[in-house]
Amino acid sequence: MPTAGWWEALWPDPAKVLQSVGLAAGMDVVDLCSGDGWFTLQIARIARRVDAVDLDEKLLDVARLRLSENGVTNCRFLAGSAYDLPALVSEPVDFVFMANAFHGVSDRIRLARAVRERLKPAGLFAVVNWHQRPREETPILGEPRGPRTDLRLSPQQTIAGVEPAGLELVRLVEVRPYHYGAVFERPNR
Repeated sequence: MPTAGWWEALWPDPAKVLQSVGLAAGMDVVDLCSGDGWFTLQIARIARRVDAVDLDEKLLDVARLRLSENGVTNCRFLAGSAYDLPALVSEPVDFVFMANAFHGVSDRIRLARAVRERLKPAGLFAVVNWHQRPREETPILGEPRGPRTDLRLSPQQTIAGVEPAGLELVRLVEVRPYHYGAVFERPNR
């Protein structure tokens, strides 16, 4: 995970990022690969409820503390694999959010199938990824940041990793300064 101050420097307004990819008030949401809860806190302030899912229990503890310190109580913290999302989250949700993690998923179609299984009809899956630019061109706090250049995905690679699972691209958005958001929908059938 990034060092202190990194998230704030990259995305000083996480609520704006979330709204740009379709998060709306009253939704039931999964923050997939939630890490230390930087986005989880903002999701919980907007959504009806949120499930923060991550493999790393220590990061979930950091997220739990972050939300507790802010008086947020509409979040569950679930340790487990993103591939096991349907087993971890029992109820269908309106929105699944994943930031800065899709590049590290070895079987993207399998993950997208797990997300599709947990989405309500017309539910959204928002993937926020680093643009496919050299790492040296994406400095945060004066240092190159993000995944290695060879791991970064183009929007087309992200789409190719999600659409075969039965989700449809509804829009691509710029998430400044170095990211894009690919928003997919579960067809209403």
